[in-house]
Amino acid sequence: MITNRTFTMLKPDSVEKGNIGAIMNKINAAGFKILALKLTKMSVLDAENFYSVHKERPFFNDLVEYMTRGPIVAAILEKDNAVDDFRSLIGATNPAEAAVGTIRNEFADSISENAVHGSDSDENAKIEGDFHFSGREVY
Repeated sequence: MITNRTFTMLKPDSVEKGNIGAIMNKINAAGFKILALKLTKMSVLDAENFYSVHKERPFFNDLVEYMTRGPIVAAILEKDNAVDDFRSLIGATNPAEAAVGTIRNEFADSISENAVHGSDSDENAKIEGDFHFSGREVY
C-alpha cells in the first residue's frame, strides 16, 4: 500500500527552542502540503501507547519522560512518495550522522533529543496520524 501521506511530530526540544517555524518552513520548502496540524501535549499514557513498540527497550521510560515534558507539534503531510521523502528530509536519528541540510542536522542535539519524528512506513503513517487526529481534523 503506497500512500502520499506521512506523519510527523516536532518533539518537545524543537518546541522549547522555538524552532517550530523554521522546521515547518523546511517542510513546506520540500513540497509537503499540511493536511492536519496542532500543538498539543502528550500525556504519559499517550506516550506509552504511541511508543509501545519500544516498551521492552531500556530507553522506553526516558523516551516517555522526554515526550511528555512539554508540547509537541503533530502534523499529517502529503506529497508523492511522502514517507521516504520525509525520512530523507529529517535525516539520520543521530544528528552527528545526519546529512547537511536535514532537519536533524540543523535542529537536533543528540540521538535522544532528535527534534522530529517521521513515520517509517505507509502503514505506520496512517496509524500514527489516526492516533493524533480525528477524521474531521484532516483536510
